[in-house]
Amino acid sequence: MPDPTYVRDAFARIADRYVLTNHVLSGGMDLWWRYLVTRRIKKWKPARLLDVASGTGDLALEIQETCPDCEVIASDFCAEMLAHASSRGMAKTIVADALNLPFPDASFDVVTVAFGLRNMADYPAALREMHRVLKPGGHLVILDFSLPTAPLRAPYRWYLHRVLPKLAGLLTGQRDAYEYLGGSIEQFPAGESMKSLLQTTGYTHPQADPLTFGVVTLYQATR
Repeated sequence: MPDPTYVRDAFARIADRYVLTNHVLSGGMDLWWRYLVTRRIKKWKPARLLDVASGTGDLALEIQETCPDCEVIASDFCAEMLAHASSRGMAKTIVADALNLPFPDASFDVVTVAFGLRNMADYPAALREMHRVLKPGGHLVILDFSLPTAPLRAPYRWYLHRVLPKLAGLLTGQRDAYEYLGGSIEQFPAGESMKSLLQTTGYTHPQADPLTFGVVTLYQATR
């Protein structure tokens, strides 16, 4: 699992170009992925939502706009990333480690984490902490990278390991911050493995919905 100090420092270095880089590297599909997440959350009509590892606030901002009656809080352990979220209009932010969230038990109707769980030092511990702050019957939503099935897996892995770090380096000037990305995606539990992990950390009714040929997967589970 990733080293938290390295991850925090890496994201601090790329914070200024993070949003643009995400759009370019995903071919703009990150906008569509977040739209699907937000549309699902809107149906639940939550009163209070926590976006963990919120970074520059892309998902939290979209939820804040789409669900105006919901109190949305964006948390991240990288202050530089959250500063961008605030400057972009995020109303409530808090610098916090996902493994030690500063909220009472059963505080939120929904907890989201987009492209962040994969960067955490301990997946099970992070999931248990999110479970703790969820209300009974509340929803956890995870959006993260996965590997597509054949025949797309081989060309995607080539892009992931050979092209993406070089392109990200050109955009951010910090190629090393993206060198670890391919390996982290390879090692991250996906599909049935993630559903099993969700069950062992206390969640029920886990489901996994592959998006864009499986490049990304949208997970949902209930406390």
